[in-house]
Amino acid sequence: MTSPSFWQNRRVFLTGHTGFKGAWLALWLTELGAKVTGFALPPEHASCLAARVGLDSRCSSVLADIRDLPTLRAAMTAAAPEVVFHLAAQSLVRRSYRDPVGTFATNVMGTVHCLEALRGVPSARAAVIVTSDKCYENNGLKHVFREGDPVGGHDPYSSSKGCSELAAAAYRSSFFIGDSACRIATARAGNVIGGGDMSEDRLVPDAIMAFSAGRSLEIRAPSATRPWQHVLESLHGYLLLAEHLAGAGGEKHAEAWNFGPPEAACQPVSAIVDRLAARWGEGATWHLSDGDHPHEAATLAIDATKARHRLGWLPRLPLDAALDWTVDWHRAVLQGQDAAAVCTRQIAHYRALPGLA
Repeated sequence: MTSPSFWQNRRVFLTGHTGFKGAWLALWLTELGAKVTGFALPPEHASCLAARVGLDSRCSSVLADIRDLPTLRAAMTAAAPEVVFHLAAQSLVRRSYRDPVGTFATNVMGTVHCLEALRGVPSARAAVIVTSDKCYENNGLKHVFREGDPVGGHDPYSSSKGCSELAAAAYRSSFFIGDSACRIATARAGNVIGGGDMSEDRLVPDAIMAFSAGRSLEIRAPSATRPWQHVLESLHGYLLLAEHLAGAGGEKHAEAWNFGPPEAACQPVSAIVDRLAARWGEGATWHLSDGDHPHEAATLAIDATKARHRLGWLPRLPLDAALDWTVDWHRAVLQGQDAAAVCTRQIAHYRALPGLA
């Protein structure tokens, strides 16, 4: 498990803190006592998790575009971080078809900008560059991807994440060299679910919005299989990775890492929706969407053996529990409970769980 003593008063620079995963990570870091500076675009709307939990009152916040290198460099230099987490991204596959130029600009050059700004921050000891499980060259076969497999991507989003991996590797080997250099690692997580995700064209947010409105959920690809995991699972991996990077022998961890669930959690979309509908109740149901849709991989699974053996990272929430926690979060907030309180309660519960094999 993460070390609270490591994070107490630790200066952390977090890009993408107004996004779904970024907001959860910012909350967890502040609960651990870290001094967090966030850098991101403003929340897209008032229902975004960052707005609901009042992140502005919990950490320093710079609202700007990751594509603006001078502003990013100035903000990172002023924060003088010891640890950097780079999560800022255009994170949606279907949006990448509509805006490929913006997707590559944000995901590839945004990563380059983060690494370039990092070169001028001598205080930084560790940087975790978050990419995606979709960064791998996926030919549609039922292959479980390991960190050494080729990166690539059929769609603009997946390709941009593969390019981000290549950019991070090039910067690491070219500029972050020697005992005093910041250690750079990349992190590839499975499909995350959890409370507060309001992103468009994502299964769980679409399901929650449909069920809460009494509508049938429209599904594009019920047989598509993904490695589902609760958002706290991947964030736990990022925190552990940063601790190892900053510690003695951290240079041995400056490489790519998978954080994925057990094989049993790699389930088709239809199975996830059936379980969500059963948990929601109230006659929740779904139907198949008509028409053609852009290409998305039919199967995806990643192997996290390396993280389990070398970082001591283990999945802690079985899939059914992850779905329960997700529904519970949305039920609680819809009933008027404070979103930040629900998040911190779930973080505390997560930290108290034993590891699962």
